[in-house]
Amino acid sequence: MGGKRPDETAGSGRAPGALRVLRAERPEGTRVRVGPVEVGGPGFVVMAGPCAVEGAEQVQHAASVVAAAGAHVLRGGVFKPRTSPYAFQGMGEPGLHVLAEAGRRHGLPIISEVMESAQIPLMEASTDILQVGARNMQNYSLLRALGKVRKPVLLKRGLSATLQEWLLAAEYILDGGNEQVMLCERGIRTFETELRNTLDLAAVAWAKQRSHLPVIVDPSHATGDPALILPMSLAAAAAGADGLLIEVHPKPEQAMCDGHQALTPERFETLMRRLPAVLDAVDRHLWRPENPAQVVRAR
Repeated sequence: MGGKRPDETAGSGRAPGALRVLRAERPEGTRVRVGPVEVGGPGFVVMAGPCAVEGAEQVQHAASVVAAAGAHVLRGGVFKPRTSPYAFQGMGEPGLHVLAEAGRRHGLPIISEVMESAQIPLMEASTDILQVGARNMQNYSLLRALGKVRKPVLLKRGLSATLQEWLLAAEYILDGGNEQVMLCERGIRTFETELRNTLDLAAVAWAKQRSHLPVIVDPSHATGDPALILPMSLAAAAAGADGLLIEVHPKPEQAMCDGHQALTPERFETLMRRLPAVLDAVDRHLWRPENPAQVVRAR
């Protein structure tokens, strides 16, 4: 970034390099509000739940597990972009209602992926955070549409996206007027074959220096290995991330999507117990409400 690409701002009415996403535009940093939950401040936020919503019993179980362990946001995919057209594609709108009900019952805001502009009205009405997946990071029509939304957006880095491309994708949303944007490092595609992706923790520190937006890390997709999620989550916290996005499934062996990389409830509880010590070392703490009696809902 560094202001070396004046072509990106030519004709915009903004000075070369004066992108809205850069920290110079907001040195104090952006804090994204999801109900009473704040992302980007001293509190570290954990978003957890199953990769895909498979049914009411599964999601309610997952929600109870992550809520009891101290998670702040419930995740779950209802529209699933899959490499194979024959793989489970998600429950769609019925799954969204299931996820929203689980969030209400357990006092958790919800995050789910939006895949196309036509889905935005439905997702905006029921979801607290709209997630843009790695495959859609450069879907500019979707990004422009999300710029008109007044709900937080989590923007995942593309599989082969450069750091500059990642920030410029966020710029599309900011330029539309939506300033409630979070970046998400979820691993990039490299020559390595032992891991699903390569977690770029240097990108986390870089993004925190260059941009005022909060940065979330997804160690589930970045590693594809539940044994590596705990150490990479702790490393992400030490590197300056503002939170985590983690897959947790009550019975990973029965999952219809990405069960091989989901944490069991026991492993997730272990992670939540170990996070505070690392956060304390970097002057952070797990997010907690100022008023514990608050109901954590954004709508």
